[in-house]
Amino acid sequence: MREPAGPRVETMIEDLRTLVEVESPSRDVAALTASAEAVAGVIERRLGGRAVLVASEAGPHVHWSGGGEPAVLILGHHDTVFPLGTLSRRPFTVQDGRATGPGVFDMLGGLVQAVHGVAMLADRSGVEILVTADEEVGSRASRALLEERALACGAVLVVEGAADGGALKTGRKGCGTFEIAVTGRAAHAGLEPAAGVNALVEAAHQVLAVAALSRPAVGTTVTPTVAAAGTLDNVVPAEATVVVDVRVATTAEKDRVEAGFAALAPHLDGARIEVRGGIGRPPMPESASAALFALAQELLPGIGSATVGGGSDGNFTAALGVPTLDGLGAVGGGAHADHEHLLTATMPERATLIANLITALRTHPR
Repeated sequence: MREPAGPRVETMIEDLRTLVEVESPSRDVAALTASAEAVAGVIERRLGGRAVLVASEAGPHVHWSGGGEPAVLILGHHDTVFPLGTLSRRPFTVQDGRATGPGVFDMLGGLVQAVHGVAMLADRSGVEILVTADEEVGSRASRALLEERALACGAVLVVEGAADGGALKTGRKGCGTFEIAVTGRAAHAGLEPAAGVNALVEAAHQVLAVAALSRPAVGTTVTPTVAAAGTLDNVVPAEATVVVDVRVATTAEKDRVEAGFAALAPHLDGARIEVRGGIGRPPMPESASAALFALAQELLPGIGSATVGGGSDGNFTAALGVPTLDGLGAVGGGAHADHEHLLTATMPERATLIANLITALRTHPR
């Protein structure tokens, strides 16, 4: 059977424009419904068949199957971090080989490349595409589904944006967010400060305690990022909160850090603390991607690899023991920032790599 012609960058840019111009901020179910419909439309137009919208409390996920025995899951997401109205300030633009606009790199460009890669295959059996609606906010409404399909397929290609220079992401840190809620007791800051229990001072003690859990030498970072306390400048604050970002490279460090948070105790008499959250995405070890990356090197000699601090849904599939290769999406940069961009000339090559990986995996499963 003759394979379809390779992807044209102009056609890929048209599809990218279609997706970018339907804004899709996480947690906005109405916007994500429109976005899911746009994603499904692109998939059906290029691949045929039916892209099913899977309802969830976070918004619709999009699932497409080429039929036959499941063999390869292409995994992505259509939610973005940008609020409604960003498009009017930063519209989709292509200039000097760079596409810009909210979500082009993370990760709408990767979705387009994946669809056009699958379109290169005359036989699409065994291929599934799952595009979730809540990856940017923890994947709570999609985790069970993506894990189910990963186990059924046995190999996962994640089309998150590439690392620097187009490198594939062969390892990711586990990541999570903790919140420390402090309860003290209010009092007049001038008349009787000693009658209060200063929640802000207690929070300061907790910040120092959790920051001490960092071990940068082994890839563990524990970073207090947001704090709030107090009501008026003459009132001893009765409440405070501290939000902490955590990244770990190993399961052992995940366990150590979580135990450290569980062991936190108040420093001030009368203060109370409550710790919420955890490390929701387990680490993705390089061993999970070793065989797939070796295959990618055979197909595209010279392609690089990187271990990165950010998490993705590949963390979940790798933790199941399913071979997972990440960073197959757009080449560019500026994720979550105004300078987000995609290098359009790289799009056909990345689509071709996805097509060739699928062919190799169906021929010789790993």
